[in-house]
Amino acid sequence: MSRFLSVIPVDTARTILLSLARKTTGKTIPLADSHGYVLSADIISDIDIPGFDRSTVDGYAVCAADTIGAGESIPVMLRLSGRIEMGDEPSGSVSSGICMYIPTGAYLPPGADAVVMVEYCEEMGNDVFISKPVAVGENIVFRGEDFSSQKPALHAGTRISSRVMGVLAACGVSEVPVSEKPRVAIISTGNEIVPVSDIPKGGQIRDVNTYLCAGFIEEAGGFPVPVGIVRDDRTALEDALIQAISQTDVVIISGGSSKGERDMCADIIRQKGELLVHGIALSPGKPTIIGKVHEKPVIGLPGHPASAYVVLHALVRDLIFCMTGEISHPIRISGILTSSVPSAKGREDYIRVMLNEDAIAPVFGKSGLTNTLTASDGLLCIPADTEGYEKGIRVFAEPWRSL
Repeated sequence: MSRFLSVIPVDTARTILLSLARKTTGKTIPLADSHGYVLSADIISDIDIPGFDRSTVDGYAVCAADTIGAGESIPVMLRLSGRIEMGDEPSGSVSSGICMYIPTGAYLPPGADAVVMVEYCEEMGNDVFISKPVAVGENIVFRGEDFSSQKPALHAGTRISSRVMGVLAACGVSEVPVSEKPRVAIISTGNEIVPVSDIPKGGQIRDVNTYLCAGFIEEAGGFPVPVGIVRDDRTALEDALIQAISQTDVVIISGGSSKGERDMCADIIRQKGELLVHGIALSPGKPTIIGKVHEKPVIGLPGHPASAYVVLHALVRDLIFCMTGEISHPIRISGILTSSVPSAKGREDYIRVMLNEDAIAPVFGKSGLTNTLTASDGLLCIPADTEGYEKGIRVFAEPWRSL
């Protein structure tokens, strides 16, 4: 008997799904290949960065106490004792009454505790006139201030972006410890589904969800494994599911727009493993299925692309994060709602929105339309205990994740 009408809260469904997550194994890969992976261990630099106190400006290395009271009308005069070259250690030192010229990034000479910008200095022969006081530490980056060899520069669970790759390089990490990307199978079902290269005939539609899911999985840190199109045939779906389970870590079954098709998918999961969820208090996405086969998660998504994408964003993304160990820091943007948004109490509603400065504008459209995905910038979640939002109130929306 179908449990479709026995919907459960989104948080409960998420907890059930995440309980099925199994952390992927770790491996070491070359730095050049690490983009998009998640660090499996803390990273500590092999050296202090920078390895010496250095200037952040072109100017003169001084004792800050010598500049007290300096001004345009009454500048402080210091004796110039030398110039520091880039890439070399200083050959001299600074003491009271003495300064040295120093370019940006150069090694701070012993005795100096500040640098005066060249704009506030005038060099005349062997003397330098300073017209602005500086404080101790001004215009200096101290040894280890960027990254220390005594504490992590990056933490396990960090997704490796281009910025992170730069830090790894600075820390001397040529071989990077990462979590293996979970392999996620995508089975697209339906007699009406045809390959993208085909021209659909009457009643047919192109296979949108395979590519929608594949792109999302890759963005979330997984490795998509498209299985292909499977017709609404029990034996064919069983075979595809068992084969996918044997080769991947997670299986997504996309499609099943009618109640009978959904029940067939649920029955197969129940027969081969355990059906855990058949219906979630989520809009769009109510007919979502969650189960396990051979202790691996199996998720049945709605057939409509926009509905499927909301479920991916609300549930599947967190599953992949849990498997890779990625530490998630959701970004939420505040804005004034430009129109009222109704919602039925007792379910979470996910509304596609446009984000424009301090305004959040709902993008209304039927769940079967894919144009609302490209016409929107993110999602506004209306909690289950809220009966919609009124126009003009301040709300928080989550932008589509951008890598």
